[in-house]
Amino acid sequence: ARRASLTPRSAARTAPEDEHSMAPPLPAKEATLFKAIVKHYELKSYKKGLRAADQVLKKFPEHGETIAMKGLLLNCMEKKEEAYDLVRKGIKLDIKSQVCWHVYGLLYRSDREYAQAIKCYRGALRHEPDNVKLL
Repeated sequence: ARRASLTPRSAARTAPEDEHSMAPPLPAKEATLFKAIVKHYELKSYKKGLRAADQVLKKFPEHGETIAMKGLLLNCMEKKEEAYDLVRKGIKLDIKSQVCWHVYGLLYRSDREYAQAIKCYRGALRHEPDNVKLL
């Protein structure tokens, strides 16, 4: 199965309303750690991914995309309730993040709740309509 991109959105911001509705980009060190979280998820190294997520969250405890990824990792470790709580928190903190919505869809898909998963994937596409990997 092909995986959609879970990389955080770029630092470029154009519309002024984006400044108020989207989380600021992570600094280089934490952005690298975030990419490592995604890589650990893809390689099924969930504990290593959690450690990387905790490192980012130590400095940026309100970073929605990292919180959502931590939830996805916990879901893979059979901690479903905590996973859903974290992903929902991530979406609340960064409602316009395609990463958060995509992760939410992955959670629902893992529980075979396909209708809910589709809604989440549509939410991801709404915020990043040109992301072909989500299709």
